[in-house]
Amino acid sequence: MGVGAILLVATGVVQADDFIVYSPHVLATQSEIELRGYGYGDPRADFNGGNAAELSVSHAFTDWWKPEIYLTRYEKEPGSGGRLLGYEFENTFQFTQPGEYWADFGFLASYEHQIVAGKPDAVEFGPLVEKTVGRFTHRFNAIWEKQVGAGAGGKYEFRYSYSGTYAVSAAFRPGIEAYARPADDAYQAGPIVAGEWHVPGTTSSLEYRFGVVLGLNAAAPRRTWLTQVEYEFF
Repeated sequence: MGVGAILLVATGVVQADDFIVYSPHVLATQSEIELRGYGYGDPRADFNGGNAAELSVSHAFTDWWKPEIYLTRYEKEPGSGGRLLGYEFENTFQFTQPGEYWADFGFLASYEHQIVAGKPDAVEFGPLVEKTVGRFTHRFNAIWEKQVGAGAGGKYEFRYSYSGTYAVSAAFRPGIEAYARPADDAYQAGPIVAGEWHVPGTTSSLEYRFGVVLGLNAAAPRRTWLTQVEYEFF
């Protein structure tokens, strides 16, 4: 069994929300429908065919709190069939107003309910940081995860991520993203492109993000393709 396979057994398959760098910003009364996922581009048996996807809906009830419900969470482990994982209740809290301090701060807190036999529920939490300088926007997340309930392990797992983009226009923001999962000894980074397009004659918009992050060490997939599409409306 390869190093990657050992790590997958020990820590669990990476989920779609492991490949997202959250913003701390909350826009009051905005609703969102979001689909995102990833797929490995790696012929090694430990990674070949692995992918995951999530569908979620959210609504910002205030200018500081946005709850989000993941209606569908799907994964396909390398060498096995796909399956549904369960549901997730996620919350984004905005702590500061944009430009109030040297950076903008928020917090993520979520609860994952699993429907897979033998797979414990889990909680995730951690700070969200964003700073915009001119056309450059930088984001950083530090997230801890802890299994809870029957069969839960006693350890916390930690991951951190970074996103840096340059706004050529609202609809075209190229950049780079980096992801680190120390428990898996997996480190990845690569180019992405993102943007937002306003739907004419409405208060709605479409947001997208596509990219590929490359493995920086042998324990990480050689390539991971990222996709995110979001419909936002008031």
